Amino acid sequence: MGNKIKIISVVGARPNFMKVAPLHRIFQQMTDKINHLLCHTGQHYDYEMSQAFFQDLGLPEPNFYLGAGSGSHAEQTGKIMIEFEKICTQTKPDLVIVVGDVNSTIAATLTATKMGILTAHIEAGLRSFDRSMPEEINRIATDSICDFYFVTEQSGIDNLLREGHNPEKIFFVGNTMIDSLVYILDKIEKSNILSILGLESNKFALMTLHRPSNVDDPNQLASLIEVFEFICNQIRLVFPIHPRTRKNIELFGFKNKLENIKNLIITEPLGYIDFVKLMKNSRFVMTDSGGIQEETTYLKIPCITMRTTTERPITCQIGTNRLVPPEKSRLIQAVQDVLYGSPKDSQIPKFWDGKAAERIVDIILQIFGKEN
Repeated sequence: MGNKIKIISVVGARPNFMKVAPLHRIFQQMTDKINHLLCHTGQHYDYEMSQAFFQDLGLPEPNFYLGAGSGSHAEQTGKIMIEFEKICTQTKPDLVIVVGDVNSTIAATLTATKMGILTAHIEAGLRSFDRSMPEEINRIATDSICDFYFVTEQSGIDNLLREGHNPEKIFFVGNTMIDSLVYILDKIEKSNILSILGLESNKFALMTLHRPSNVDDPNQLASLIEVFEFICNQIRLVFPIHPRTRKNIELFGFKNKLENIKNLIITEPLGYIDFVKLMKNSRFVMTDSGGIQEETTYLKIPCITMRTTTERPITCQIGTNRLVPPEKSRLIQAVQDVLYGSPKDSQIPKFWDGKAAERIVDIILQIFGKEN
């Protein structure tokens, strides 16, 4: 191996792959300086984690697969730590890169840090200030012990400084999620998802829904279904349905009601390219996800986020995102505003330009004294 920097990137859920892929593509051009290994914890044994998904992102099959599977937060985190420790013992990496805010993120950070291995967090400093969200605990805990912070937006810097982190370890680099989006934009031309679903550009809305706070409570889910009915009276609505959401819709006895909504198109979870194609051609997107708030801002598509808090405030401040508490009357008002009001002025945030990974790699080379 000589003096190569050995780096392990840890991914646990689908968005993590999108955040790591741009880094991997650059690392592959630097095999004289960097040996990059990919560890998939298997936290989400993902429905759309097919070979095609990796090819779309320019990613190889992971070098390590930990098979953590589902389970409680403690079970999942513990299982990942036990298995990841073995990988670190075997490979002795110089740096572990973690991304986002899933259980894999904190599990790998805890393991590596305790073994004296340097860790870097991509998407550091994001805060929703809502500790009832498991992701918020993961973000705070990861940032409290890792070594380097790669930040996507100004709020991340502000939060890290307020929490007392060393400013010399904080790097404002932009958003690798947007790097992946930019990378596949020309590929979406080959997607025929619009014709498969019989859709015309700008004449449908797109929705994703998976957060426990929205789908685990029958009353909340019932009121959201009434919002879908309202939307479907105005415009067609495409709903790629998350396994958890589908399970609860059946459990609570809402399946028939949903199937009888005219203009509602329910699909299986979609691959990345098809999903971006729909997002880019939609009239607006309604979601409770994190990353979609960023992607819609870059694509300049209106987004209604069905949550009371967001860890990505820049998407609301200058982007296309509207944060709307998931209450029926408020959501209906927001839909009317988007459909019939004047469009929100929006800008693409600083460094969301498809080059975040290049900045990160330059900084890693400097950290290890191997300037480009």
